[in-house]
Amino acid sequence: MTQNTTPQDSPEDVPTTVETHVRRLLDGPAKYHLREAAELANMDTDSTRRFWRAMGFPYIQDPETRLFTEYDVDVMRAHQDMVERGRTDEDTQNSLIRAQSHLADRLVLWQYEALVEEAESRFELDEVAARYWVLDHIDEYEEFLVYQMKYAWRRHLAAFLRRTEVELEDMRVDSEAMPLIRALGFVDLVAFTDRSGQLSPHQLVDFIQTFEFTCRDVISGLGARVVKMVGDAVLYIADDLETGAEVVSEIVTALQATPNMPDVRASLVWGGIVSRFGDVFGPNVNLASRLTAIAPEGEIVVDRDTAEALQALDRDKYQLVENIGSELQGFGYIESAILRVVPDPEPGD
Repeated sequence: MTQNTTPQDSPEDVPTTVETHVRRLLDGPAKYHLREAAELANMDTDSTRRFWRAMGFPYIQDPETRLFTEYDVDVMRAHQDMVERGRTDEDTQNSLIRAQSHLADRLVLWQYEALVEEAESRFELDEVAARYWVLDHIDEYEEFLVYQMKYAWRRHLAAFLRRTEVELEDMRVDSEAMPLIRALGFVDLVAFTDRSGQLSPHQLVDFIQTFEFTCRDVISGLGARVVKMVGDAVLYIADDLETGAEVVSEIVTALQATPNMPDVRASLVWGGIVSRFGDVFGPNVNLASRLTAIAPEGEIVVDRDTAEALQALDRDKYQLVENIGSELQGFGYIESAILRVVPDPEPGD
């Protein structure tokens, strides 16, 4: 990597290119230790430690280490100001910063890997050289990445507000129901461990990326939302059962058409869930996961209640081709069936 040097600079005083980027991002070098930063932000040291941990950073072992910049202090001051004005309490503030930091940690890694792939392809660099190139040139992308992130956040908040307004109207009608009624889809790769052991690290990354991108494209394209990807599996939710069924069917079809992709097992459950911390919880989430374990390769399994709800929608479109009765851990004996979704006819057929 390059260094910003002048003839009079001594080597120990010259920041590397990466350190130059870091200082730009954080508005200068670290200059305050724990107590100084806490005083400037009008916080006590325990609250400052909790803020730092909520950010996802290690516990501050040495309180005399100069760790904080002016930028850190400004944000901590705003954090504390929200508490002092009574807008939120400290626990809520830390929950908010924890959520944002968790997503930011994953986001910057994803962005970095995407730019590395771009550098490898565009400049015909090997992987190590491409990674150094991105470290050197990240400032060329910074402004756009921030702009893009702000846009994505605003768009998703707008969509969330609209969904929530509809949900609240539904909850007024049925106040006894679990807060959210959703279609839960779970898709799991078969024999992923064996498959991954046969691949080089680069091939494994391509394999997982193909699986994830295929699933995300189908899910978002049909109007559902990814809850989480867990290596060889994806969990998504849809606001209505028709969308949930279409998504799981299309994912299975798309993955079967992908070269060198192993078979999948899938499930679909319609029912109540609880949403917290960007995740979903409840017995129906566990049921969706458990059902994939009994699904034949390449098939979708639904529980009895979901099967009946699908049949009530359209018996011809949602075909249940085989009944399955199984003991599931934590549920006991569960009646389920294999679901086949008949595609809509093409225009003109």
